[in-house]
Amino acid sequence: MLDFLNDLLWSKVLIVVLIGLGLWFTFASRFVQLRYFGRMFRILGSGQAFASGSDGHLSSFQALMLSVAGRVGGGNIAGVAVAITLGGPGAVFWMWVVGLIGMATSFFECTLAQAYKRAEPDGTYRGGPAYYIAHGLGERWKWLAGLYSVLLLVTFGFGFNGVQSYAVATSLNDAFGVPVMAIGLGIAVLVGIIIAGGVRRIARIADVLVPVMALGYIAMALVVLVLNIDALPATLMLIVKSAFGLEPAVGGGIGAAIVMGVRRGLFSNEAGLGSAPNVAAVAEVPHPASQGVVQAFSVFIDTLIVCSCTAFIILLGDVYRPGAEEVGGIALAQASLAGHIGEGGRVFVSIAMMLFGFTTMIYNYYLGENSLAWLGGQNRPLIIVYRIAVIGLCGWGATSDLGTIFAFADVTMGLLALVNLFALVMLFKPALKLMQDYDSQLAKNAGEPVFDPERFGYAGIDRKAWSGTAWREEPEAVAAGGSARA
Repeated sequence: MLDFLNDLLWSKVLIVVLIGLGLWFTFASRFVQLRYFGRMFRILGSGQAFASGSDGHLSSFQALMLSVAGRVGGGNIAGVAVAITLGGPGAVFWMWVVGLIGMATSFFECTLAQAYKRAEPDGTYRGGPAYYIAHGLGERWKWLAGLYSVLLLVTFGFGFNGVQSYAVATSLNDAFGVPVMAIGLGIAVLVGIIIAGGVRRIARIADVLVPVMALGYIAMALVVLVLNIDALPATLMLIVKSAFGLEPAVGGGIGAAIVMGVRRGLFSNEAGLGSAPNVAAVAEVPHPASQGVVQAFSVFIDTLIVCSCTAFIILLGDVYRPGAEEVGGIALAQASLAGHIGEGGRVFVSIAMMLFGFTTMIYNYYLGENSLAWLGGQNRPLIIVYRIAVIGLCGWGATSDLGTIFAFADVTMGLLALVNLFALVMLFKPALKLMQDYDSQLAKNAGEPVFDPERFGYAGIDRKAWSGTAWREEPEAVAAGGSARA
């Protein structure tokens, strides 16, 4: 039954809905992901991205790193390898297409999360689909916000944390022979220490780990590219030809390439699922669209960069043979890198899997905590019980085969996406107005756009979350991280 539901949701319904809505968002926004591609780098290269008010709010960069920690996971290595094995090299092309389309979806969902975020008593923010459903759509849709929160808690807070723990433990066991029991205990202790500090400590850890793991993996892929630079044009041609069924050596054909590329791309970058908006909402930025632009870049990092690294490591090697399935999944990525740089490649992939999986676990924890905050408010005992449950699950998951739990979480994640996409359609007018306000301010060359809730015209905005005056100071003060609160 679970396999049937997964096939129905991910191979039929969601592929059509996510791609269809992604194209709608792309055309309606006049290709916002391309128009603001250069601005993504300008925001991240400015002081604004690192400025977080003196009261301890997260910066735009910290929120970006936290979302990249969640997007970049085992799917970027094992998932890409599976897509190539079952769908051929052409699957990579359709991954790229999904990534580009998903950037527009991510822009709108994260912009809405910023606009409808709530200021918490401890000086942080909370937000995400549950918040923009309840406050953007109104009281009569509050039940849908509750349903979304339950699905998010079950899927990420519990289901995928156990699966990530299992993936990390088996990878390290294969590479170094460390007993999975010991690995599970170590994971539980580390996760416990990090999550005890709340979202700020999680963000600080992500600040350090994510750039190291992502840049390290990209650097290794660049080494592979340099070693095989002569074969790169032929590999790119193979990807394009296979994507359109023009490569007879590939047994899966164009249908398998599209299905696997789209499916793995959606799994990897999470655009449209509503998970990243929970993180996007915690940043302190001058305008909701500013974080929308930054979060669109996280999709680019995940799919267009990190997934491409795995694809080139595999396709430029000698291990993968189109139509053959002797080696697949994580083993294909390990064997391919070993073929390029020696047996150390297997160890490198295992370490990358460990870092990707570990950062995803702490990101998943935060998503679950955000769900509890919506369902039960700032109930400290409830949060403590949840933390203990997550720590125990991370330890237990390392030693258990969680195939059924993973299949169940896939179903709930599909339902999660449908709820979020419904909300995006219903809230597209205010989302478009936020983008148009951002566009118009930039067109006037008035400096960095600033959000004014009074001019927004839609109900549900928390004025306290937008009461800061830091963004109305001189640019030099903002770049220095200065903050003054009303």
